[in-house]
Amino acid sequence: MLRPIVAVLVLAGTAISVRAQEVNDYPTSARAEYVFGCMKANGESRQAIEQCSCSIDVVASLVPYDRYVTAETVLSLSQVRGDLGSPFRTSEQAANALNDLRRAQAEAEVRCF
Repeated sequence: MLRPIVAVLVLAGTAISVRAQEVNDYPTSARAEYVFGCMKANGESRQAIEQCSCSIDVVASLVPYDRYVTAETVLSLSQVRGDLGSPFRTSEQAANALNDLRRAQAEAEVRCF
């Protein structure tokens, strides 16, 4: 009788572990960079640490890390002037990635600030 209960607990533990990995697919360095940038924009206080940490958690829950990297790359390269930056300012794929990030950041703003 004990074996079915153990099997259920093992399966539940595996499911929780998989979900945790899915939610935490952002490397620590990316999370730290986001929080540091957020704090520069919102003040360097204990409250800002809490809000900015919350913000990256919300973003990470809504945007997969590879999509986040794409959006950050688009943001960076779209600032390059002239023909070199043009594809990052005009492509539909770049705009979609950026819109995903902006929507996630707007949701984080509502939830955390």
